[in-house]
Amino acid sequence: MLHLLYLVGVAAFAASGVLAAYRANMDPFGGLVLAFAASVSGGTLRDTILNRTPVWTHDWVLLTVIICVGVGTIVYLRFWQLPQKSLLVVDAVGLSVVTVIGARAAIESHVTPLAVIILAVLTGVTGEVIRDVLCGEFPPLLLREDVYALAALAGACCLLALSHLGVGATPAAAVSAGVVFALRMGAVYFGVHLPRPHQPADRGGPDAG
Repeated sequence: MLHLLYLVGVAAFAASGVLAAYRANMDPFGGLVLAFAASVSGGTLRDTILNRTPVWTHDWVLLTVIICVGVGTIVYLRFWQLPQKSLLVVDAVGLSVVTVIGARAAIESHVTPLAVIILAVLTGVTGEVIRDVLCGEFPPLLLREDVYALAALAGACCLLALSHLGVGATPAAAVSAGVVFALRMGAVYFGVHLPRPHQPADRGGPDAG
């Protein structure tokens, strides 16, 4: 069940990569490149830190899903327009699922609770950062939207807590992914941002006074 959930997250990030490439006026090949980059970057970073072989290198189903979703999204965009916030929605789906799968992998590797949270957040946000950088968007969505990494952080903490309480892996992952998705989409829908530091008022230049 967790593998199926992971495939859903990977598919969502693959679609988000193509949508980002479409928005950046890239060709279909660029769309497929971003589909792969958005889908596997976070898991690759996590597995490298955990000294494990990245999952995608020996999972043909995962690679097939990325290719099929990438090509399918490209074909869809050739004939139809997607709603304005479609990229944000599929990105939120990918973030929510991949974050909790990252937390689950870290827990199974018996790292410290703090390391679980850090690895979960890295797994969730890395693909988005690389996708946006390749699209020439700076700062990337992670640094422009406060409730992005924070949503991943909340989901990782939720999964860690549920695991310590003895909740099954699948229910804990589903609930935690729901937390991430709800926080992210709630922030998008209501325009929620963390308070930002105010620039000091300009008291005038050298000629003031």
